[in-house]
Amino acid sequence: MNDALQSQGAVTALAEHSRYVQRVRRVWGKEMALLPPGPPRREAMGALIDALLERGRDLPAALRVARQVVMERLAVLDVEEQAPVEVITLAMTELAEVTLDRAVHAGRAELDERYGEPLTEAGQPIDFWVVGMGKLGSRELNVSSDIDLIYVYEEDGETRGRVDSQTGAPSGKGVISAHEYFAHLSRRLQALIGDVTGEGFVFRMDLALRPNGNSGPPVVSLSMLEEYFLVQGREWERFAWLKSRVVAPRASVASGRVKALGDVVTPFVYRRYLDYGVFEGLRNLHQKIRDEANRRAAGRPERANDVKLSRGGIREIEFIVQLLQVVRGGHFPELRTRPTLKALQRLSSVGLIKPEAAEQLAEAYVFLRRVEHRIQFLDDQQTHMLPTADGDLGWIARSMGLTCTADACELLDQFCTHREFVATEFDSLLHDGGSAPAKKPGGCKGCGGAALTLDSPALAEGLSPEVAQRLKHFIELPKVALLREDSRQRLARLFKRARQMCEEGAVEDGDLALQRFIDWMEPLLRRESYLALLSERARVLERLLRLLVLARWPMRYLMQHPAVIDELADVRLAHERFNSAAFQRDLDERHLGWVRSGEADEELLLDTLRRAHQAETFRTLVRDVEGEITVEQVADDLSALADATLECTLRWAWQHLRQRHRDEPQFAVIAYGKLGGKELGYGSDLDIVFLYDDDDDRAGEGYTAFARKVITWLSLRTAAGALYEIDTALRPNGNSGLLVTSMTSFEHYQTGRGSNTAWTWEHQAITRARWCAGQPRLAQRFEAVRRAVLCAERDPQALRQEIIAMRDKVRQGNPVRAGRFDLKQSPGGMMDAEFAVQYLVLAHSATHPGLQENHGNIALLERAEQLGVLPAGVGHAAADAYRELRRAQHRARLDEASATRELAQLGELAPHRAAVQRLWQVVFG
Repeated sequence: MNDALQSQGAVTALAEHSRYVQRVRRVWGKEMALLPPGPPRREAMGALIDALLERGRDLPAALRVARQVVMERLAVLDVEEQAPVEVITLAMTELAEVTLDRAVHAGRAELDERYGEPLTEAGQPIDFWVVGMGKLGSRELNVSSDIDLIYVYEEDGETRGRVDSQTGAPSGKGVISAHEYFAHLSRRLQALIGDVTGEGFVFRMDLALRPNGNSGPPVVSLSMLEEYFLVQGREWERFAWLKSRVVAPRASVASGRVKALGDVVTPFVYRRYLDYGVFEGLRNLHQKIRDEANRRAAGRPERANDVKLSRGGIREIEFIVQLLQVVRGGHFPELRTRPTLKALQRLSSVGLIKPEAAEQLAEAYVFLRRVEHRIQFLDDQQTHMLPTADGDLGWIARSMGLTCTADACELLDQFCTHREFVATEFDSLLHDGGSAPAKKPGGCKGCGGAALTLDSPALAEGLSPEVAQRLKHFIELPKVALLREDSRQRLARLFKRARQMCEEGAVEDGDLALQRFIDWMEPLLRRESYLALLSERARVLERLLRLLVLARWPMRYLMQHPAVIDELADVRLAHERFNSAAFQRDLDERHLGWVRSGEADEELLLDTLRRAHQAETFRTLVRDVEGEITVEQVADDLSALADATLECTLRWAWQHLRQRHRDEPQFAVIAYGKLGGKELGYGSDLDIVFLYDDDDDRAGEGYTAFARKVITWLSLRTAAGALYEIDTALRPNGNSGLLVTSMTSFEHYQTGRGSNTAWTWEHQAITRARWCAGQPRLAQRFEAVRRAVLCAERDPQALRQEIIAMRDKVRQGNPVRAGRFDLKQSPGGMMDAEFAVQYLVLAHSATHPGLQENHGNIALLERAEQLGVLPAGVGHAAADAYRELRRAQHRARLDEASATRELAQLGELAPHRAAVQRLWQVVFG
């Protein structure tokens, strides 16, 4: 930032232009030397207050003089040395914390002498907290800001009374309730901090954000606050409490006693769902603020240049950030940060704001805050309007490396540019769904004009008979009739907007889209937050309609997991593939967020894993049905997602295992089947085996308990759903064997050392097995065992007969009706190709090492032909056939259609069936 300012022009302004700085230097010049050089921090400000007290000033005077001295220093740092905004705001925040801490201690000492210490019924001291709101809470305090405070005490009780000077015991006199005591304390704090004396004031104090505002009591107990949140708390108060933080006394923060307050505030601010219903509340609050700003600016054009409250000002940047935090902070604790710039970074990192937009908003925020500080330094006034005097305006411009003359003003030019960008972003976010789109020629009848209701005949006018009938059935549902009127109106607006999009050509098959949209809405009638999302996000609604037309399965998935619709708002959705490292990093940050908030219990972590998995599955699903990725890429991404989910589950579950005998488990998960071959589909089970390599005597028992916990974490159905069905039947000795196996025992079992050895079908399974999660060093040991199995000497004819027998057994267990072709099970289907590959790998790996790699069926078929194991053309044709059969099966599943065809109507699949049959004949005769 400093380099950018210097490149625009030399900074020639001096702090002494400020009338306030001139006054401080004139009155308090001698005291200025008491503050050490450099940015003032907490310790230096405390030492300054002590020095002033030692010179004979009382506490109120010392606090006020310290404030003047610190402000002068900050003006020099800001204007002449171009200190970053964060340095100035942190110093102001710490000044407030230091002075409030001193005031609380002094106030309590006075009151304790008069009334005695307040105690609970159990005789324990009652704590008192000064809660900083707004910019004080987020450590972003202005140089001439008031401080928004709320006073909370721990619990009810009464004072012990004055102490008898003779006996040192309570006298029984002066006993008052804890509420009265702390009300006295609030008045004492006003006198120590807020009252104007000959030395000025420390901070202007505002208690209007307390429960019930100025009509409420000056202090509230924790239980009173909790009840207020439950019964009367309003939407706008959630935004206010988002930045709340106990700022004094410092000892209470250090002791951790303030956590009880956080336990009350957090569920009020952040709901356990995606809270798009909050848009309307913030929209109304913002409209009131903008109306007030317009009212004050009426007839006073200079008031239009308010860097905080006018259109595109600081407040709108803060609203953008806080709105997205409140909406998603219930699910994503890593978004719960108070400083605006840090929150912008986090919102960008999770795709809620485009990186370039976040960067421009941050630049605008820093620019406007710097201007705001210069304005306030002029006269130490709590104002946010650009001055009209040319000298003051020119000084502000020069202090920022800009010029401002009667002919041209770079300061105003940049000011307007930043505000216009902010206003555009704000309106795009807050008013995207605030009103119906303007009616275009050929648009739906009834769009625009008077609002329609669900009961209005105009809502169905002009619809096709199929859509009209579906809509009529929907409207007549008892649960629709029981909805509140505002909810019914929202449904009408939502359908009207969906209809308009379809009629304007945004969706290919509008009738089908509307029918499926109505079907999708029905189970969500009691989950209004998701309907609110669609009302607020026109682009999400449009994308949803297109998605519903493309396939049936996305609609089913959205019905099961409606929260994932929020992913359609992610700007990264269409252009990025699944990133395992980023997924695990995000989950670990979320875990740390839960830990910081004291909520990291097992139930919440299970739900966190499920929501993250559902979101990534849905992203892959959208890319899939929109044709952004191939079937093979879908399988790769779903398999990588399963690996990453397993890895994260192992890390988290181990920390919640009571019997863990070491810090890091020597444990691994081996993937078999579709996961092992990286051919996982939507909703596939996981075939896995648990191995360990640990000489500790407690290892077997401990890892068995761990494996059970992992299976529970993966398969348990919670309120957020389940992750995977788990099948461990491929472990040594199947379901009758141990749940976990030592690496040595596994090696002996697979390589035939000892009396307990693996069957041929188990060796077939290991051809596509791989290490997928856990201790990395076990990956090499497992792969060595796997390759030893593949390269073992075998009788080709006996192997061929055993595999054919197993194929027949599987076919008998999955019969196909005569005259039909099942893409997977029938002769010439996918399973024939898979069994052929397994034979090729087991029969030829010893002499052809290229077949030992677990590269999937398609790659292995092609490699077998390259190595001469298959005749020319057979491997490539079978590989192409397998790919096309998978693609056909995948399409059928997405549209919930049958995976079988009439043999007489195979069409383009016929040559692929023939290619697999040819492969079978070549391999098995």
